[in-house]
Amino acid sequence: MLPTDCAGSKAEIATPLVIAPPRHVAIIMDGNGRWARARGLPRIKGHHSGVEAVRRTVKASIELGIGYLTIYSFSSENWRRPAAEVAELMGLLKLFIRRDLADLIRNNVRVRIIGDRVGLSADICNLLDEAQTKSAGNSGLTLTVAFNYGGRQEMVRAAQALARKVASGEIAPDDITEDLIDAHLDTVDIPDPDLLIRTSGEQRLSNFLLWQSAYAELVFLPIFWPDFDRSALEAAINAFHLRERRFGSLESGGANVAT
Repeated sequence: MLPTDCAGSKAEIATPLVIAPPRHVAIIMDGNGRWARARGLPRIKGHHSGVEAVRRTVKASIELGIGYLTIYSFSSENWRRPAAEVAELMGLLKLFIRRDLADLIRNNVRVRIIGDRVGLSADICNLLDEAQTKSAGNSGLTLTVAFNYGGRQEMVRAAQALARKVASGEIAPDDITEDLIDAHLDTVDIPDPDLLIRTSGEQRLSNFLLWQSAYAELVFLPIFWPDFDRSALEAAINAFHLRERRFGSLESGGANVAT
């Protein structure tokens, strides 16, 4: 893993040339508030700068040939934050979709939204649906936005759906397999992440893609999310290339490249 002293400096990350990207990169975008506090700014300024980092990361992912990028934008636990901050985050989501959706579509990006829609306002739900519908025909980068998302809650929803099918006689309990559970998760048809990055130096999953990240390589970067850029992404990918992935066996699963 890369160093985890959270000094917030991009200079700490060496960036050799990237040879080939992983197929799916997932990112826990952490540190907006601390980035702002370190500069004497209100937290919302950190979130605004975080949106700029999202734009840079999407652009870099396209340029590097990454097939799937999943970002943790708003967790199901984030509702516990002050109401004013939650309102600002909702506003930033609306602004991002309204301003950036056309550019994403022009760049052949397909947008997916995962998470629970229950409790979201109608205008937010409509925007999320619009982003998915208008970009559904694109075949380039799949940008998955985890919004109002929690990994445990996702697995509960999948278990409930399967339980209803058992109760109705549609399936038997013994029919439930890993593949069937996969098919009932929010990430159906999205490959599991190969590389999961968390910024800000924290080293935990925070309820993000718990099922899907069983064999992901985890890289923890010491910079805050607003400072994340292509060089940081390349550093994480190069760290990924240094790993030997065995998937539980004694032999390597092969080179860490896109498949």
